Amino acid sequence: MKEEIIIAGFGGQGVLSMGKILAYSGLMQGKEVTWMPAYGPEQRGGTANVTVILSDEKISSPILNEFDTAIILNQQSLDKFEKSVKPGGTLIYDPYGITKAPTRTDINVYKINAMDTSIEMNAPKSFNMIILGGLLKVRPIVELDNVLKGLKKTLPERHHHLIPMNETALKKGMEIIEK
Repeated sequence: MKEEIIIAGFGGQGVLSMGKILAYSGLMQGKEVTWMPAYGPEQRGGTANVTVILSDEKISSPILNEFDTAIILNQQSLDKFEKSVKPGGTLIYDPYGITKAPTRTDINVYKINAMDTSIEMNAPKSFNMIILGGLLKVRPIVELDNVLKGLKKTLPERHHHLIPMNETALKKGMEIIEK
């Protein structure tokens, strides 16, 4: 098994941390992993993306031109990365901030209303965990227990009290993603 993923959106949406949690989850599951962030100097508000590769075998290079899965969180990222999803691959997007929906018919396109759901849950910072839950529903590349271990590893100890809320968000994402 080898899964090549891009997560792209604005800084401040949890793009890089989502990738880091996914990478740690893969490590907890005994997979070979790469995590390669890319972001502009703006930090919050600028574009950010991260590529994550999870594999059962050694990974030769972290640099990718095509992806098995793309998680897209803004229009600029959709415009840039939709064409980079391999035929038969998966594109997951949150429609909040997307003005022109994905148009490809040779990939599996899923919509997840994570922004609206995080606001309804009164937990706007759980947005990225809702998205990650949606990913794991359609592409179960790591087990939920390992994601929780990855969360524990990436979150500072002072924020460990937020892990149950993040677990709830992950499960909610699994419920609300739709093709």
